[in-house]
Amino acid sequence: MSTIYKFAEVELGDELPNETPDVSMAKVTSFCTSAKHLFERFTDHEAAKKEGFPGAIVPGIMSQGLLAAMIHKWAPGCNIMSIDTVFRGSLLVDSNITMTGAVTDTDDDEMTAELDLSIIAEDGRTGVIGTAKVQFLS
Repeated sequence: MSTIYKFAEVELGDELPNETPDVSMAKVTSFCTSAKHLFERFTDHEAAKKEGFPGAIVPGIMSQGLLAAMIHKWAPGCNIMSIDTVFRGSLLVDSNITMTGAVTDTDDDEMTAELDLSIIAEDGRTGVIGTAKVQFLS
């Protein structure tokens, strides 16, 4: 599916293009610094292991931000009215993750679309699931 500019281009069942965002230690550390969300479980593999994680993990708020960026890349003119996520498992820093999305409902009167979202970990586990509601201006 290509970039969507108008609500009339949205169809039930459309899939957003998969995204493989950069969750390297450098990017995660930069995010955590900017967000003032500095905890070693996010920025230090050894410290995260001491907390019982297999390595440093991607912060949940970063995961939501990455999903929002994926939505805006798919539909640059839309307004994200809501985004809700459930964290089912840790996403590891320095791994390859894949974000997916699909249109599950539309409302012609409100020019809105509801999306199902997910982030798949490198090992195939679904680390994050969620939904979003987006509104188009035209």
